[in-house]
Amino acid sequence: MSTAPKTTVDYADVVAARKRIADGVYASPCPESAALSELTGCRLFCKLDYLQRTGSFKERGARNALKQLDDTRRAAGVIAASAGNHALALAYHGKDLGIPVTVVMPRFAPLVKVSTCRHYGANVVLHGEGFGDAVAEARRRAADDGLTYIHGFDDPAIIAGQGTMGLELLEQVPNLDAVIVPIGGGGLVAGVALAIKENHPDVEVIGVEAEYAAGFKASLDAGHPVPHRNQPTLADGLAVNQVGDLAFAVARDRVDRLVLVGEDEIALAILRLIEMEKGVVEGAAASTLAALIGGHVPHLAGKRVAITLCGGNIDPSVISRVIEKGLVADGRMCRFTATISDRPGGLAKLATVLADAGASVKEIIHDRAFSGPDVAAVNVLCVIETRDAEHAAAVHAALADAGIPIVLHQHAAGDA
Repeated sequence: MSTAPKTTVDYADVVAARKRIADGVYASPCPESAALSELTGCRLFCKLDYLQRTGSFKERGARNALKQLDDTRRAAGVIAASAGNHALALAYHGKDLGIPVTVVMPRFAPLVKVSTCRHYGANVVLHGEGFGDAVAEARRRAADDGLTYIHGFDDPAIIAGQGTMGLELLEQVPNLDAVIVPIGGGGLVAGVALAIKENHPDVEVIGVEAEYAAGFKASLDAGHPVPHRNQPTLADGLAVNQVGDLAFAVARDRVDRLVLVGEDEIALAILRLIEMEKGVVEGAAASTLAALIGGHVPHLAGKRVAITLCGGNIDPSVISRVIEKGLVADGRMCRFTATISDRPGGLAKLATVLADAGASVKEIIHDRAFSGPDVAAVNVLCVIETRDAEHAAAVHAALADAGIPIVLHQHAAGDA
């Protein structure tokens, strides 16, 4: 006999979810990072959920939702709209549990995620130019074909499943003072906050959004979930048009503080994690570290803090650009135009000054056509690598002392 789906979520659901998914979801480690602790000034513990089989925390909710289907719904199958991690999680665990899965993806969905979902046996439907189109198509097919629609972040079983991360955190980090969680649709922060506040209400739950995708803040300001127009962001996993109704209801009174982080901070956090932890994470996951290194939570100095590194599915084609953006934000790569003599020895003088100052030249381009009225001068576009911002400033000073005028090119916010 079919049972009506539950429309609410409570702490008991999170506890039940943990038992339900234990046979198929990795209880990811949460080690303390000495390097990041030194960098941030707190005792920092990293919840490594990007080590899940499909690379994100979404597996927790997906398996919990799938395992609660009755026999009729299991046989009919499920459907979801997703351009990324939710689709991967459903496809993988649907295959493991023998449940047919259909995922509707926008036409712009990354090819690697499309092919991976198909590899897991999912029926992948490419439809529409945006996520809204994919949602409408998935709901239409659910109604027409008798499939169960599983929402990516506003389903009670999904929220309860994500909350299992909170239970693990409390066990792995005794005397935890605060946890930092990214917010997109709100499912993860709702589940984690529910699990933590039920056990230790004194643990501070801090939510993080990208400045370019601050839908949760807009909803808090309005007092209820509202649509939000996002801008392109490195934390594309957080770029949800509207937070979930149930997720917002659960999270709004349990999230103690909300932080917005910029694109430079996200890029720098990705770089820090690669260099210091040898971990590759997507922008949404790195936003938690960005809140710390961006100086947004100074009150956490000296405290025991956990960050949720909840996804590692960054597009390989953009990693190099993100790293370079992080190097720029860190003062380790800069670009300028120098005006030098076009006579023999002009370029040699520039190269000598840079070498003596300890800078490494990454790229150099002559520009004679647009160098102004002085035909004896030439503009040279230079990209150099330096140790840090202080070293970069010293290089610029050395060029000035040598009589080589330069114009610095500031990178635009949001450029990757």
